[in-house]
Amino acid sequence: MAEKLRIDKLLAHMGFGTRSEIKRAVKQGKVAVDGKVVKDSGLIVTPDEHTVTYDGETVVYRDVIYLMLNKPQGVISATEDGRERTVIDLLAPEDRLLNPFPVGRLDKDTVGLLLLTNDGGLAHELLSPRKHVDKTYEALVLGNVNEDDVKAFQEGVTLDDGYVTLPAELQVLNRSLSPRPEGSTADSSGDQSSPVHSLIRLTIREGKFHQVKRMFEAVGKKVLTLKRVSMGTLMLDEYLPEGHYRELSGDEVEQLKAHRGSGKK
Repeated sequence: MAEKLRIDKLLAHMGFGTRSEIKRAVKQGKVAVDGKVVKDSGLIVTPDEHTVTYDGETVVYRDVIYLMLNKPQGVISATEDGRERTVIDLLAPEDRLLNPFPVGRLDKDTVGLLLLTNDGGLAHELLSPRKHVDKTYEALVLGNVNEDDVKAFQEGVTLDDGYVTLPAELQVLNRSLSPRPEGSTADSSGDQSSPVHSLIRLTIREGKFHQVKRMFEAVGKKVLTLKRVSMGTLMLDEYLPEGHYRELSGDEVEQLKAHRGSGKK
């Protein structure tokens, strides 16, 4: 059944002003429906069937919003906080109107893909532990990530609280040596070698607290930088700078909705 709304509620919902401001605008003849100026701010319209204009501007009504954010360091994945800057603070005022919230959390120092939406049903499906939705990260790790680690992650590693993770897919993209600073000496064990850094890609299917960092700690490594590059079918837009966001395309939304019920077991 098509949604019906009072015209003042529709316009307020889309950020054209408060109810009282819109009531005045209607009296001033600034609002039209299907090309005809209206004088009743309580007029009932069907957004899918009627064309509403405000001061000559066509009003595009929507009640859901889907945003892809490339989260930068230093902001937290929350809707509000008394002390810290949140991901919602990165949004333009018009994109806050529909009260989007982050789907899941990225640590304050973690960057990359974060979905913001007010679609509670989709968010629940993507975060449900029963669905095992893939989440892929790229990380710079201090230590030589090797085939033993790949095998350990495939089998599941035991975290510091005793929890055994689900099988995860670990891929080593690159390894590099960091030169020891001039004049430095060997460590207490007498090791003269330079530390190895490994660039990795990791896909997990759950979302425990600080999970990626704790998984590498379980195998004696340390995560230095962490970036999420995908969640389910949604891939981080490579042209989206950190701290910027865009709306999802219709295809991206539909693919997410189709994927949400097909998580791997």
